[in-house]
Formats: sequence, structure tokens, C-alpha cells
Amino acid sequence: MIPPNPLLEAVLNRHSAAHLIEPAPDRTELEHLVQAAATAPDHGRLRPWRLLPITGSERGHLGDVLGQAAPPERAALAAAKPLRAPLLLTVVHCPLPNHPKVPAWEQLAATTAMVTTLSLLLHSRGWASIWRTGTAVEDPLVHKHLGLGETEQLLGWLYIGTRPPDDTVRPRPPLNLDTKISWSHAGA
Repeated sequence: MIPPNPLLEAVLNRHSAAHLIEPAPDRTELEHLVQAAATAPDHGRLRPWRLLPITGSERGHLGDVLGQAAPPERAALAAAKPLRAPLLLTVVHCPLPNHPKVPAWEQLAATTAMVTTLSLLLHSRGWASIWRTGTAVEDPLVHKHLGLGETEQLLGWLYIGTRPPDDTVRPRPPLNLDTKISWSHAGA
């Protein structure tokens, strides 16, 4: 039997939260957690990412842009999306093109590893989050609003806040490891 472990519990119990309410971590706590998340696997310690926190009325401004970028029949829904959490953390992948040792795919893996680690750290501190994407991540109007450079890639937003008290979390079914681990091919 595996002994109790807070890290393992955080991994096993973290669930995305579609609905989030106030409060959210303050700047000091968020920066502390990002500092810790930056230790995620990252070949060459390139840290090929940056984060843009969006709070308060800035969420409405982003919503206006998302509404403009959406098809007319979905504009109102798109405009309301940033209001679904008190804090949105914009995830921007900043690859270093033609790096001599770290290929583009590995840089993207480092960025996603950091966001995953941050999500687990948030959960371990009692916060809830969900990583949201959608067609807006590729829209030039959204990129312009966020000030993205030509080589940067918008990977979506980590919505962060508090899980409402009435939000129920469904347990995950266990993974069938026979479909994911092939011991016979691993030389065992």
C-alpha cells in the first residue's frame, strides 16, 4: 500500500471547475505559485512562456474583444466568458525558434508542464481552476488586444477562483492501465 502523500492527493483530487466565484489568489500568492510552477520540467530552463493576469474590469474588456471575434450569433456568449472567474491567467507560449538543443515541441511541452503544475499547486492551496481555449486563441483581434508578438502562441486562459459550495465533483473512473502501459515492449 502507498502511504498517504499530500502531493499524490492533490494530483488524484484535482478537478477542473467550470464555475468559479470570488475570491481568487492575490498577486503575492499567485506570484509565489508561479515561481514554484516554473520548476516544471523545462530542458535548458528556457521558460518559453509568459502569463498575463486579467482581473476586474479588464475581464469585460477582454469579453468585448472575444465578442467581436466571435460569429454574430455567438457574440454575447463569447463576451460573457471572461466573467466566469475572478482571475484569468492568459497563457502565452513564447518559443525560441531554431534553438540548437531544444526543439519547438519540447518548448511547448515545457509551457504546458508549467501550467499543469500551476493548476496542481492552486488546487493544493484550496483554489480551483480550469484551462479554457477555443477558437479565440487563434484570432488576430484577440492577439492584438493581448499584445502578442508574431512568434507567440496563445494557449488559452487558466480561469482561477473558488469552487462554489454547491458544486459537486464527480469521481473519475479509474484508468484501464492495460490500454496505456505495454510492459511486454518495455524490456521487462
